[in-house]
Amino acid sequence: MYPVILQLGPVTIYSYGLMMALGFLTAGYLTGREMNRHGLNGELASAMVFWAAVGGLVGARLLAIGDEWSSFVADPVGFMLSGSGFVFFGGLIGGFIAVSLTILRHGLPWAVTVDCIAPGLVLAQALGRIGCQLAGDGDWGRETTLPWGMAYPNAIVGWDYPPGVRVHPAPIYETLAYSAVFLILWRMRTRPHAPGNLFWWYLVLASGARFAIEFVRINPRLLFGLSEAQLIALGLMAIGAWRLLAARTVPAPAPGSVRSAKS
Repeated sequence: MYPVILQLGPVTIYSYGLMMALGFLTAGYLTGREMNRHGLNGELASAMVFWAAVGGLVGARLLAIGDEWSSFVADPVGFMLSGSGFVFFGGLIGGFIAVSLTILRHGLPWAVTVDCIAPGLVLAQALGRIGCQLAGDGDWGRETTLPWGMAYPNAIVGWDYPPGVRVHPAPIYETLAYSAVFLILWRMRTRPHAPGNLFWWYLVLASGARFAIEFVRINPRLLFGLSEAQLIALGLMAIGAWRLLAARTVPAPAPGSVRSAKS
């Protein structure tokens, strides 16, 4: 593992932070490009990325507090200032709320705008999981004897398995899955579809990928043998599927037919 990419004197570049930054930059670039293609103000993509980061960090931390309430109560300040304790789905929900408020504030069409966001968002997830893999932040899976199993001796979270033990490289699985979802959405984006459908497909496909990969993760099971992430993923998949079914009765506009005044 390579938690630190480069260290120059007091400046340290961490692999996880670097990949997260690349993810946000990539999402911002693709979102701006898609917004311009739809006649929207692509310069607003940077504002949405900023608020997505803020909302994502808040949401991820809040869900982590709920998950680890006893640790939070025992040492609230230490828990809040630690570099760990972030939950992805909390970040997704927090970022979604923050971005939706930004969209409404600028008077953008919500459904068209989230369609512009969807491809870049899932590609950012793929890049973020590369950071998890490089840093070894505890996202690995269960023990395995498969030839591509890996060990994480330099993990930032702490690798307490004995020598010779290998586990599923779950971050790599997620990177591959989210990259595949990106390719699907990128091809779909230019085809006629009801506004919002690309985002609903994102919910179905990306959440479905996480649900499946979670079976080899080491997260605790909460209900019916499913983890918290799987239960949330099921909820998001249900929302996406419901909206896709509802949109089947709505005529789809031609790509780029929606226009909005630039602000």
